[in-house]
Amino acid sequence: MAEPLEIHGSLLARNTVLNLAGHAVPLVVGLVSIPYVVRGLGNEGFGILSIAWVLLGYFGLFDLGLGRATTKFVAECLGRGEMERLPRLVWTSLGSQLVFGLIGSLIFGIFVPVLVDRILKIPPALLRDAKLSFWLLAGSLPVVLATTALRSVLESAQRFDLVNYVKVPANISVFLLPAIAVAFGLHLPGIILLLVLSRLVATLAYLDLCVKLFPTLAHKFSVDSALLRPLLSYGGWITVSGVVSPVLVYLDRFVIGALITMAAVGYYTAPAEMVGRLSIFPGSLIVTLFPAFSSLDAFGAKERLENLYARSIKFLLLTLGPALVLLAVFARQLLQFWLGSDFATHSTIVLQILAGGVVLNSLALVPYTLIQGLGRPDVTAKFHLLELPLYAVLVWVLVERWGISGAAIAWTMRVSLDALLLFGAAWRLRFASVRTLAENGLLKSFLAVLMFALALALAVQYGSVLLTQIALSALLLGLFTIGAWRFVLDNGDRTFLAGATGQVLASLRSA
Repeated sequence: MAEPLEIHGSLLARNTVLNLAGHAVPLVVGLVSIPYVVRGLGNEGFGILSIAWVLLGYFGLFDLGLGRATTKFVAECLGRGEMERLPRLVWTSLGSQLVFGLIGSLIFGIFVPVLVDRILKIPPALLRDAKLSFWLLAGSLPVVLATTALRSVLESAQRFDLVNYVKVPANISVFLLPAIAVAFGLHLPGIILLLVLSRLVATLAYLDLCVKLFPTLAHKFSVDSALLRPLLSYGGWITVSGVVSPVLVYLDRFVIGALITMAAVGYYTAPAEMVGRLSIFPGSLIVTLFPAFSSLDAFGAKERLENLYARSIKFLLLTLGPALVLLAVFARQLLQFWLGSDFATHSTIVLQILAGGVVLNSLALVPYTLIQGLGRPDVTAKFHLLELPLYAVLVWVLVERWGISGAAIAWTMRVSLDALLLFGAAWRLRFASVRTLAENGLLKSFLAVLMFALALALAVQYGSVLLTQIALSALLLGLFTIGAWRFVLDNGDRTFLAGATGQVLASLRSA
């Protein structure tokens, strides 16, 4: 049996930074290009393009969780050194994705006239372009799902450098190609065709990288129907979470719109989006951790897995905690600077409440990923199914009573319950005992963040001028960093971070 993939701080840090870049760079391009595209297409045309972007993002639901399942099972193969199973697993997953994609294309293609003529309020002049655009999107579904399968193979091998060599240009093209197309006078169907072709190029690039990384894929093409059942069994529960999670995320907006006004939705959504942007960091780490957890579990390296689990929670708390404390303390000033005094008046309390919830939600991503990495996606899916009716009642009652602040309280209560369930499930699976978490300094980390929050609250009360408050905050943040380095982190953490920093700097220099 071969050694498992070497999972160390340098590798995880490099991959996390690469994943952050994969999110951040396209966002910057989008901020610059979207106003130009809006002027070129008009509000109605851009609205249709926006729906196309949403559909491209949600087409992943048609894979029935096979992307995540592929990541797990390939990571297990690599962890156990069972390279002979790899070609059968990869080709079975890819073939299944193509079949599901063709079925999904047919279903969505039949549904397009209903979507355009009856559901969406599209101006008559754009009906033909809209139908053609959505039919082109329907035809792209097999390509989108194939991309997911192939990217999962690279993620399983912790080759996020290769993933982002393709992912970053592909995500940039989502915003850049429409701008170029508008400059050349192309209409919606031409823009959608360019987007579909860019997805095809990305898929072929992923395929080429997979074959180069695992040459046996080129020599052993085989599909094993016996592998499909465990893939679908695992992926089915992932699909349940994939369907329920967006409802849990966006239900509060719909309830606010139904019970109050659409203006209130705006007052709630703006701070929710602001604080939600900070989830890019834990999200980037989690994508890296999932194949690592799966590989270590397959190899039976329980102690290393537990240490990685505890250390990930600690590092998230020490990085996100101070950031969200600062966001909560300066909520009013940030909202006033970004959106004006009207939003600052209505949304400050919402932002402060949501900041606390985001801390818990981000930390809970680690046990969520661990549980799925251990092969129990049914646990996380059942938690989501349990939370949905409870949350629906809670958010309705609290919005009726306290408006958008009630919605923020309901969401924070829901993610608190979710965190409690997930940490409890990880413990019941005999991973991540309280002793392990304590030995890794999690209690010290919590106390350090709490002391920083109290000190910052006092400092802001003391400093009446904004510049004074900012200076005191910077001083306290520096003291927090020094204190965490000396008194919270142990020698293993410092070695971990030193190696990680060196790897990240090397990656940045070579980029």
